[in-house]
Amino acid sequence: MSWDELSLIILAAFGCLTLLLTQVSEVLAKLPQIIRAWRQVRDEIRGRAEPDAGEAPPE
Repeated sequence: MSWDELSLIILAAFGCLTLLLTQVSEVLAKLPQIIRAWRQVRDEIRGRAEPDAGEAPPE
């Protein structure tokens, strides 16, 4: 194995690690929104949804 091959392997490994960390960061940043959306869907299914400010309350 030459130094060129070793250098390319190291660069590729760090590139993959950077990509992985970036994707994990994006998912973690959006996690609160995903949880809120899931709770809203669950409440809608159960029929306990709160009306929005622009909607009239159900009668």
